[in-house]
Amino acid sequence: MFSHLAVATGLAVGDLLFYAICFIILMWLIKLVAWKPVNEMMQKRADKISDDIDSAEKSREEAAQLATQRQEALANSRQEASSIVDSAKKQGQQQRDGILAQAQTDAQSLKENAQKDIEQERQDALSSVRNDVADLSIEIASKIIQKELSADDQKALIDSYIEGLGK
Repeated sequence: MFSHLAVATGLAVGDLLFYAICFIILMWLIKLVAWKPVNEMMQKRADKISDDIDSAEKSREEAAQLATQRQEALANSRQEASSIVDSAKKQGQQQRDGILAQAQTDAQSLKENAQKDIEQERQDALSSVRNDVADLSIEIASKIIQKELSADDQKALIDSYIEGLGK
């Protein structure tokens, strides 16, 4: 059966057997020499790719975590800034109220002092006028007693006293 095949193709069974044995030996040599290093190289490459993927995933998770922390820190900073501004506003309002209350107290005190001064000046003026009137009355009475005055003399006397008051 092989003989017909061998004659038709021009191959002999011995040649076929020789090629088969050479192929098997070549495969065995490739397995010994090249297959192990190629498999090791492919395994190392697969491990490296797997490690790179794991490292990239870990870096992505860390970046997401850092972004979350930054967002929280930013929110806290905004809240602190808001509370500082509110506190400053409250302190400013309190200072303003204190200044206004002090100004009102000072104004009331000045007003009361001015009223007291005015009343004192009024009392002094009234006392002075009373003294002047009393002096004038005494002086007029003494002059009237010293001499009898005619109508013209009375008028001249009154005019002279009025001039004296004006001075």
